[in-house]
Amino acid sequence: MRRTVLMIVLTAVAALATTPTAAENGDEWSRTFYWGVASSGYQSEGSAPDSNWKRYVDKNAGTDGVDPYHDSVDFRHRYKEDIQLAKRMGVNTFRFGIEWARVQPNPDMWDTAELAYYDDVVKHVLDAGMTPMITLHHFVEPGWVTDQGSWASAETVSDFVAFTDRIARRYHDTGALWVTFNEPFALMLTLFKTGAVQPLQALSAQSNIVRAHREAYDVIHRVDRNAKVTSNQAYISGFNDVTDLLFLDQFKDKLDYIGIDYYYGLSLDNWTAISAGNSEFWKIKLQPEGIYHALRAYHRRFPHLPLYIVENGMPTDNGKTREPDYTRADNLNDTIYWIQRAKADGMNVIGYNYWSLTDNYEWGTYRARFGLYTVDVLTDPTLTRKPTDAVAAFTAITGRGGVPDGYRIERQPGLCSLVDTLISCLAPARVNGPLAELK
Repeated sequence: MRRTVLMIVLTAVAALATTPTAAENGDEWSRTFYWGVASSGYQSEGSAPDSNWKRYVDKNAGTDGVDPYHDSVDFRHRYKEDIQLAKRMGVNTFRFGIEWARVQPNPDMWDTAELAYYDDVVKHVLDAGMTPMITLHHFVEPGWVTDQGSWASAETVSDFVAFTDRIARRYHDTGALWVTFNEPFALMLTLFKTGAVQPLQALSAQSNIVRAHREAYDVIHRVDRNAKVTSNQAYISGFNDVTDLLFLDQFKDKLDYIGIDYYYGLSLDNWTAISAGNSEFWKIKLQPEGIYHALRAYHRRFPHLPLYIVENGMPTDNGKTREPDYTRADNLNDTIYWIQRAKADGMNVIGYNYWSLTDNYEWGTYRARFGLYTVDVLTDPTLTRKPTDAVAAFTAITGRGGVPDGYRIERQPGLCSLVDTLISCLAPARVNGPLAELK
């Protein structure tokens, strides 16, 4: 999805730890299917503490298309309202991030007021009947971590593991699903972008992120033997086998489920994903059938692990209608259709999160709109949440456990899919076939 600038020599796989691995954790899940919405700390909270991203935006706002951050959509003070919006759609899972920079503003201080804020977020999620999905690192680190060398420094591994231990002990009894690192491959690119890590430090940073996930996994399982932990992977169509060598394959024995972020397809008649290189995501022609191939690819590689779509959504250009009149609801319904096909074809899909509940700060810009609820941060001081047509569509989907029998997809599959390299072209997904109910 982003410029491929990593040139990293692979490190040896770390020795297996003695804590339980995914295969030993059993199949106890609190729900048969997780319907979720997603957000992240820095992107939606506002009131941003010192971090690598705050420093980058403060320095570059108003230049090179970087929008001022303001207070984003102010989830920090409107979380009760947003959690209720999710509840009314019938979702049972709420993904959010705990900002390391917020709860540990310096190495020797834990902010009790901010920890209490997250306590209340978790309480409201649970009171709404939803499972918390907690992300520990979503591209953002405290400013003091950047100052000590960011992920190129071995100190950051031990600091992150200590942060993980504190958060895991605080919420170990909530039934939370855990995400250690959001899209570690993309994380490396953002570290380069913000200047937290230099390209020549890539090998050290990659190795330390791998080690941090492995150790964080063990820490969480020491606190809660039955915890469910992943690191969600950005599915980069056509290249995922390569990008996974850097991270997923380095800690595949430390995963309880495979977390997948799928947004963009690739086929002989659709090469528009190149627009991601300029962050013009709204120019990419969507291929919802690609989510079937992404699920099948991981099911083939990890048949013993459940699959969870941790992120999926549709970007628009400041909320404008997509080509040709393909709405957010159309894309959502088509996507769920293909997930139901995947489930019917034997893939162990256990969850789906929509990215995102509301529009938010997409790493330098408010132009790319992903929200079920749109928010005009730059023009509306009230930050009113305005429902898109996908709100009603998602409510209907969660109510019935998918799209109805006989649903006809709006977007036909592309010519010779390359989402899963040549495999998805030689063995395309059938448009007609059984649908599984996702309940």
